[in-house]
Amino acid sequence: MLIYNITTKVDWLIHDQWLKWMKTVHVPEVMATGCFQQQQMVRLLETDETEGATYAMQYYAATEADYHRYTELFAPALRQQILGKWGARVISFRSLMEVVN
Repeated sequence: MLIYNITTKVDWLIHDQWLKWMKTVHVPEVMATGCFQQQQMVRLLETDETEGATYAMQYYAATEADYHRYTELFAPALRQQILGKWGARVISFRSLMEVVN
């Protein structure tokens, strides 16, 4: 099992709108690709929130092929959608992790 993790700092000026959009639009679109079995959104604690809140969106892929299918076929358009809607008010970095337990 792989976890595709996207950590995002969200500007306070758009925080509430972004959070609602993530829950009602973006996450359902990502899950509709069929590449992930489950997801969870977590908020990072004990971080500097002067410029905004920090969240980690975690998507669980059963296989590396599912993850690559997502990154090759779906991720580019979904990333452009985020940039077009929120611009520099959200800053993200991505990582891929493997469940080892």
